[in-house]
Amino acid sequence: MHIATDRSELTSYAYRQIRARVLAASDVCIVCGHGAADTTDHIHPVSKGGARLDPDNLAPIHGVAGCPVCLRKCNSEKGNRPLAEVVQLVTSVDWFAGPP
Repeated sequence: MHIATDRSELTSYAYRQIRARVLAASDVCIVCGHGAADTTDHIHPVSKGGARLDPDNLAPIHGVAGCPVCLRKCNSEKGNRPLAEVVQLVTSVDWFAGPP
């Protein structure tokens, strides 16, 4: 098994293309549900066997700057845990549903 310490794929042309397509389709963060996500993250972590360059394994997430709405550091909070183990924001508005 390949150890996920090699992060060179994050600067590869293939990864940047996939990331751009994912963010063009939606900028709603998979952790907090607010818009303006500025990067992508692996839904199933590469360190746990997730595919590095599979568009179905990448989703929008707020990166280093954090969410401009709730101020969470979504990518840092998720870490290398599967999405099912991350506490998602619960609000009175279903942000994941899209526009009304």
